Amino acid sequence: MNSAPLPLDGIRVLDFTQVMMGPCCTQMLADYGADVIKIEKGKIGDLSRWSLGSDPDGLNNPVFCSLNRNKRSVTLDLRTEQGKNVVRHLAKTADVVANNFRPGVMDRMGLGYEDLKAINPRIIFAVGTGYGLEGPYLEKGGQDVLAQAMSGAMHRRADPSIPLSIYPTALADYAAGMHMVQGILLALLQREKTGEGQRISVSLYNSMLAMQMQEAASLLMRDDELNWAAMPLSGVFKTTDGAIVMVGAFKENPLRDICSALEIDDLSQEERFSDIDRQRVHRSELQAVFHERFGERSTTHWVERLEGVDILCAPVKSLAEALADPQTAINKMILEAKPTKSGPVRLVGSPIDMSAAPVTIRHQPPTLGADTEAILAELGLNEEALA
Repeated sequence: MNSAPLPLDGIRVLDFTQVMMGPCCTQMLADYGADVIKIEKGKIGDLSRWSLGSDPDGLNNPVFCSLNRNKRSVTLDLRTEQGKNVVRHLAKTADVVANNFRPGVMDRMGLGYEDLKAINPRIIFAVGTGYGLEGPYLEKGGQDVLAQAMSGAMHRRADPSIPLSIYPTALADYAAGMHMVQGILLALLQREKTGEGQRISVSLYNSMLAMQMQEAASLLMRDDELNWAAMPLSGVFKTTDGAIVMVGAFKENPLRDICSALEIDDLSQEERFSDIDRQRVHRSELQAVFHERFGERSTTHWVERLEGVDILCAPVKSLAEALADPQTAINKMILEAKPTKSGPVRLVGSPIDMSAAPVTIRHQPPTLGADTEAILAELGLNEEALA
């Protein structure tokens, strides 16, 4: 087993985050060695422990477990001065404080950046919000789906005839969580130079805008709509036993090679399809040809044919199929913790593979308040204060 120190050994994080944006950030910090102390409300804890309904493992349901391994859990009543004072004690030796409350919540508790900076000038105060720390949406509730809608991402689709819909994975939460990781690491590096901490802020809204940087630049600089899903030689096509996705790009004449794979006449010889601009104009006609031809054979058949002429393609898999794919196991993307009374605890691992810092589950996803007594004892509080 690798005994080398992890990159974030010695870094302590006070984690007030809930649901996904913040917890996916602090879990990554924990995976790479940070001592993440998850501060939760008594009896109910993190909203993700219970907000999706009941589970055989109670407050340690799969959604909570997926975001909270390698952390320790403390329950505190932050409505009381005693609870707030515990946070202040912890802040004296903490490196990072992370929260994704609505703007102003930590300040109203007397635990905002200026409050904690007065205790510890080296503190890095990481804030995740829906829309930012100022502006017309300051008081508006932030949530992943709302950010998809407000940022323009939900409006963009392959074809206007496709109904507007919610993307079924929390894109904004994950993107903002990873941006928060980056901000914290940058602040830690800068602190090495200056000796001082700082406040960093990320938002769901900004992260969704940033994910559309290419499309935004096309609009801002050329007033042109760039839509990767609407490219004429790309698309998702049903086959006799499933579906295939094809990306006809990055070649001198991809349409010629697509037609070769599909065993049809070379449509690139026709004037209406002779270059990318004409193909965009006549996209619906091209797509109709592709849909008809792909529907005649199996997914495996078409993958082999397209890859034979170096056209990018892949079968459309379910998540269950992807998790069972040999590549997933080879990439060590499934981690297993100790089973509970309800069954195995199997979680998706880190997408970052460091040869000298492999991710393992050092701490089970914590039960609510499991580490309260131990952490308060570390502060030197006596039995009366613990009670």
